[in-house]
Amino acid sequence: MAEQISSKKNKNKKQAKVHDEKEMTFWDHLSELRGTFVRSILAIVLLAIIAFANKYFIFNNIVLAPKDSSFITNRILCSLGQLLNINYFCIKELSLVIININMSGQFMTHMYISFVAGFIVAAPYIIFEFWRFIKPALYDIERKNSGSAVIVSSLLFYFGVLFSYFLIVPLALNFFGSYHVSEMVQNQISLNSYISTVVSVTLSIGLVFELPIVIYFLAQIGIVDVAFLKKNRKYTLVIVLILSAIITPPDVFSQILVTVPLMILYEFSILLAKRAVKDAKGKE
Repeated sequence: MAEQISSKKNKNKKQAKVHDEKEMTFWDHLSELRGTFVRSILAIVLLAIIAFANKYFIFNNIVLAPKDSSFITNRILCSLGQLLNINYFCIKELSLVIININMSGQFMTHMYISFVAGFIVAAPYIIFEFWRFIKPALYDIERKNSGSAVIVSSLLFYFGVLFSYFLIVPLALNFFGSYHVSEMVQNQISLNSYISTVVSVTLSIGLVFELPIVIYFLAQIGIVDVAFLKKNRKYTLVIVLILSAIITPPDVFSQILVTVPLMILYEFSILLAKRAVKDAKGKE
């Protein structure tokens, strides 16, 4: 009888110990996640300070550059327009006057752009931090691919940012900056509106370019398969064409410039989905 009571006490102690270990593991994960956020924020702040100190370079050579006819994309589009006899793309003088209407508008914009620049530059480190956080929950074969996944994710994000900055942003500024409902109405764009347009378009396309990585993990857990992606390729093309029509000026040439890279991105997603299925079979 005494042995049974002792056995029950030991069993209860073991169960309590297991419960405490699970609870401790949860708090450990929470603490690690907090550390991930803190390190990521510190990286952004540090790089934002550097960007803040280089105000004139950031604004004159990067943020405000796409509105000028001397911008590299505008010059290339002008040359293409001359070859194709499409004068629309040749920007001689963009009727885009940027004004500030708030007392602290320029300072707050300076702060905002500095943090955006810090986030963009720190993106690979942020991806690495979050990947390191989820790494313990991965299978061995997934851990082996973790290094390449961080590199691919970072490259895709930067490709999206550069694609948007050098193509979509100039096209959008050219269209909206030169669009008039009447000659009596002049375009005087607020600084906040201009910055909001450039940043939102650039970052959103950068995140869209992470689609292959998202597809890879969805395919690995069985939510999306290769057959589904191939079967719905034509529907994807229609969606991309609609998106291209929304974010670009209303002409076929601009839509093609945007549609082709996005469809290439989709095909790359299919290749990664095939790789995900292969890796999933390797775990079985």
